[in-house]
Amino acid sequence: MGNCCRSPAAVAREDVSSSHFPASNNAKKKPHQPRNGAAGGGGGQKRLAVLGEEGCEVTGIDDKYVLDRELGRGEFGVTYLCMDRDTKELLACKSISKRKLRTAVDVEDVRREVAIMRHLPKSPSIVSLREACEDEGAVHLVMELCEGGELFDRIVARGHYTERAAANVTRTIVEVVQLCHRHGVIHRDLKPENFLFANKKENSPLKAIDFGLSIFFKPEHPWLQNAKKAPNVPLGDIVKSRLKQFSRMNRFKRRALRVIADHLSAEEVEDIKEMFKTMDTDNDGIVSYEELKTGIEKLGSHLAESEVQMLIEAVDTNGRGALDYGEFLAVSLHLQRMANDEHLRRAFLFFDKDGNGFIEPEELREALVDDGAADSMEVVNDILHEVDTDKDGKISYDEFVAMMKTGTDWRKASRHYSRGRFNSLSMKLIKDGSVKLGVE
Repeated sequence: MGNCCRSPAAVAREDVSSSHFPASNNAKKKPHQPRNGAAGGGGGQKRLAVLGEEGCEVTGIDDKYVLDRELGRGEFGVTYLCMDRDTKELLACKSISKRKLRTAVDVEDVRREVAIMRHLPKSPSIVSLREACEDEGAVHLVMELCEGGELFDRIVARGHYTERAAANVTRTIVEVVQLCHRHGVIHRDLKPENFLFANKKENSPLKAIDFGLSIFFKPEHPWLQNAKKAPNVPLGDIVKSRLKQFSRMNRFKRRALRVIADHLSAEEVEDIKEMFKTMDTDNDGIVSYEELKTGIEKLGSHLAESEVQMLIEAVDTNGRGALDYGEFLAVSLHLQRMANDEHLRRAFLFFDKDGNGFIEPEELREALVDDGAADSMEVVNDILHEVDTDKDGKISYDEFVAMMKTGTDWRKASRHYSRGRFNSLSMKLIKDGSVKLGVE
């Protein structure tokens, strides 16, 4: 019966045991480990110490843990499945490359994240930190392993929650907020992606993660008593701003999908073309908001009006509030994961005009100008910030593939939005005395 009767932990333990990362010093280097000339790696550069005395020092994370497959990826860190070499306990290790900590603010964010996770008491509703350590290349946060996936993904898979199930989830979220506030911490990034289930069971405990935006504060709440101090900004404007940012960060990916679409055979896009014709009931060559909503319902899916509007705004390149065939085809390719390695290589070469193996800023700018981008250099900088993970100022093929295979790019954009939004709000509350920062 294969693996169906074994727990995810048992299967994962076999993954680690048969890992291609051996226990010897000749183990394959992980992406977080320094290259020649990287931070702390020779060349006379001063070694960056992030945790100082607060963290254990190791010559390499592989000395204490066996790191295996990637579990997730965020703005600064990559989370791996790992196993304690001594106890064989399965854990999760979030490795934050020091090459990405380019400013004092970035370094302080990591220090504060570790301090907050150590400060909060053990709770079944918050992922526990096993230890924090650093080597020359990265800071490593070793935490308990949550095998059940994100709350976001479970919501999408279910389609809807019963009132009782929704109440259980909401109770956990409120408990996390209450515990954090009681101990002088504001999480500041509460969203379904930042809650993980401990296991795959329906009644699995739900745990809060990612304290990267969190801050210490003194538990005083006069702002709750004075509604005039709350920002008088319509929620619709906030959502609209987030969607615009999402659209900008995905412009490069949309362009790449259009390149792929242009090179697909008639047979490969036949089903999508028929779907477009079915939805385009007035045969004007575009699918309007109402046509898209009706078509989705006919296909058996039910999206709220706001979700349909979000889909249109995310892929509508010229802002007319409807999708032409090219836009419809591009988003369909993305949602159906139709882009294979051959398609991706062809698209990469389209942008890599000089054939040197990298998409450089000027090549990216030219491609976006062709796509009608007016503020192209600003957009190029935004794209490089997201896609250029090794921060060498250009996009490699591996980075390009990672971008194309990421299913929910708006999550990264939402983190940038959240950071700016909450920092701005926090400064206002601090200036008017509503919130006083605590020092831990």
